[in-house]
Amino acid sequence: MKLYFSFALLLLLAACTGKQETTQPTIEDITESVYASGVVKSRNQHQVFPMVSGIIQQILVTEGDVVKKGDPLLKVDNDAARLSTENARIAAEYSSVSANAAKLSELQETIDLARSKKQNDSMLLVRQRNLWANKIGTRVELEQRELNYKNAVTALRSAQLRYNDLKKQLNFAAKQSQKSLQISETMSDDYTVRSETDGKVYSVLKEKGEMVSPQMPVAVIGAADEFILELQVDEYDIARIKPGQKVLLNLDSYKGQVFEAEVYKVNPAMNERTRSFTVEASFVTVPPALYPNLTTEANIVIQRKENALIIPREYLVDGNYVMMEDDKKVQVKTGLKDYQKVEILEGLTKEDVIVKPVQ
Repeated sequence: MKLYFSFALLLLLAACTGKQETTQPTIEDITESVYASGVVKSRNQHQVFPMVSGIIQQILVTEGDVVKKGDPLLKVDNDAARLSTENARIAAEYSSVSANAAKLSELQETIDLARSKKQNDSMLLVRQRNLWANKIGTRVELEQRELNYKNAVTALRSAQLRYNDLKKQLNFAAKQSQKSLQISETMSDDYTVRSETDGKVYSVLKEKGEMVSPQMPVAVIGAADEFILELQVDEYDIARIKPGQKVLLNLDSYKGQVFEAEVYKVNPAMNERTRSFTVEASFVTVPPALYPNLTTEANIVIQRKENALIIPREYLVDGNYVMMEDDKKVQVKTGLKDYQKVEILEGLTKEDVIVKPVQ
């Protein structure tokens, strides 16, 4: 008798555990969306890099400061650059035309002397020609006067050429040294790191006395009061994302609250390491306070439909079949899907009863 009772109990337990769950399609609204994760960033948020290498001599801002374009952020010290500028300034002063006025004056005196000699030799030549016309003097004396005049003309021309050449050389050297000084001063100005945009200093990444280089960021700056979402979307979903789509998101800083944003940019380059694309969205409903790098989870709404015939996704078999109460496998045509529900376009009615497949 005891053996029979135990066997009956096992049959009853087996019957209870073998009972399958059932449901019926319902009429509901359904929204299809794509999951995305990301961070909050200030608009135009960027890292600031120095133009040169050196040691930080002075930090001129702190986190939270609002800066204008061109405002100095920090100064980098470099003795070699300072000495180079001083050397360029000395060279510019030495090469200036005014510093070499004595050389030009000396050549000008040579020109004046050569001009006087030319005039004197010209008069002597004219006098000798008149004498020769009156049969006075010799042919050799006339030729000597002509030679002296030609030499005087050549000497004057040579003195003028030397003067002009020296003046050109001095002007060239002066301009060249001034340009070198300007370049050196510009490079010296590079040792002051300045803001390229209006905004707020969100982070100062270095401290006074630290070594920096053009490969090292020294600060993070972005818009003071305008924030965006930078979302990561899987490569399998990116083809469905486009500007203008609604984004529903939550933030860890605001538990239980849902905020709305709108996609305005889809970056076309894929991150090969994460196999995802960056999508940017702007807030429609803005939280009371925002800070860069807050994490968020979001759903980008692809499409929405009201009064759709809905079943739970877990009742689908092989993607487009359902099991009926009589164990009959029926093919259905699906529409919108979310993480829990799926729309049925064809194959079921609201009165049908379907069975949850055994996992």
